Amino acid sequence: MSAILVSAVITFVVLIITQLLIKLLRVKYAYKGFPEPLENKHWVLGHLPIFSGKINTQTIIAKFLEWTAKYPKIFVLWFGPFDPKVVLNHPDIIKKVLKTADPKPVGFGLAYRYGLPWLGEGLLIAGGAKWKRSRRLLTPAFHFDILKPYVKIYKSCADILARNIEISGEKNESVEIVSLVSACTLDIILLCAFSYKTDCQNICGTTHPYIKAVNEIAATWNLRNRTPWLYPDLIFYRTTEGKSFKAKCDYVHQVAEDVIDKRCNTLESQDISSQRYLDFLDILLTAKDEDGKGMSKEDIRNEVDTFMFGGHDTTASAISWILYSLAENPEYQRKCQEEIDKVISETKSGQLEWKDLGRLEYLTQCIKEGMRLHSPVPGIMREIQAPIKVEDLEIPAKANVMISIISLHHNPTVWGEDHDQFKPERFSPENTEERDSFAFCPFSAGPRFSQVQVSPDVRGYVCCLYTAEWSQNCIGQSFAMSEERTVLATLLQKFTFSVDKTHKVEKQISAVMRARDGIKLFAYKR
Repeated sequence: MSAILVSAVITFVVLIITQLLIKLLRVKYAYKGFPEPLENKHWVLGHLPIFSGKINTQTIIAKFLEWTAKYPKIFVLWFGPFDPKVVLNHPDIIKKVLKTADPKPVGFGLAYRYGLPWLGEGLLIAGGAKWKRSRRLLTPAFHFDILKPYVKIYKSCADILARNIEISGEKNESVEIVSLVSACTLDIILLCAFSYKTDCQNICGTTHPYIKAVNEIAATWNLRNRTPWLYPDLIFYRTTEGKSFKAKCDYVHQVAEDVIDKRCNTLESQDISSQRYLDFLDILLTAKDEDGKGMSKEDIRNEVDTFMFGGHDTTASAISWILYSLAENPEYQRKCQEEIDKVISETKSGQLEWKDLGRLEYLTQCIKEGMRLHSPVPGIMREIQAPIKVEDLEIPAKANVMISIISLHHNPTVWGEDHDQFKPERFSPENTEERDSFAFCPFSAGPRFSQVQVSPDVRGYVCCLYTAEWSQNCIGQSFAMSEERTVLATLLQKFTFSVDKTHKVEKQISAVMRARDGIKLFAYKR
């Protein structure tokens, strides 16, 4: 009997080993000939050790830029013997993915799976029909006619930010700018998208609990993605990090539910039919398909969580890094201030309005160059559904591709050997005319519907029709750009910034590009 058992066990082990060998051979054959950094590759673990444990983000960024210089279109990184990630870093290849509706990878061990407990299947993570439905229902909330009145909110929140910077800098000491800007952008998204008033900018000397929770959740998500032994929920949620992650997710979910409940009570108690436009949350709560089906309570919370994160964190990162670059380059800062002073002096009210934002051309060039240089969203991933031909190579269907935005934005074959320098003139009209539109994808998150017609529906609200055309534009891109221009113009009109050279500024890759210990600037009143 024991001999039969031993024989059965041996047979089982041999079968498992045979299956693994077959899988290994298939994977290796599928990626035969793909360029890969061999000098940094472990014979079993592949490139995983580079990303595991307590990593230095600056080192990782330097590695990606080194690999991009060597392999300027495509290369493969191995996260163990069976898990290749195809890294794309050139617009010619990236556009082939971003023009599709390919989903985000959410399978076991894949990048977006471990963000689901936080964001659920909101627009950031959802794919397929669910993504298309949500996108179709939510796009009217970001129409230009709805965005125009938001400039007053941007300005009022930016004025509070300016006051906080002035108070923080009264002792002639440098100001940690990231925490203040983050509170401002949180204030803006809560007011604009959810009609929700808070005192989130009035917590002097501390980081708002919501912002702190989001930062810690994003950091743990990043840690889990590069730590294979934390992939199983059974293990992860028994660790200190897992328990903290769950507690922080419960907290941000509660904040989202409070926002939703308050707006629901308002909708029940007030007649909003006189409103010309509905805000983002109103549309979430009232939107219905052709068959009259609305969004579930869970779907609504997922979208609120997604937009509370995406609507404040990426923008805060962008504004903070742009201010840092302008502080490093006083000549560009002065040109922005001259333009801002001129535009504001020519307004009747002495205040920026929607129609004035388009006149801030040089500031816009600096904003785009700052987002290129610092890449607020370092990268995104897709699971391609059909093979993609790249010269004499073919990326197989179901492959996980990493669109390395930071590599794209620092690709010397696209941006030149001076890609690491802050040069706003890269985005002047004459320099952008011939450049591939996919060379610059600061907030890229995949395919987007193209709006072709806008008209009021029977209640007077905005109703939009769409074609099936795809583009790389983010749903909130216009919101973010108008917000960044308004906030930066407000600050640069009031202050001149310079870098605190005693404080080391170091990039930290998370869900967005952060500064490990913040960014400290001196702010001098003009």
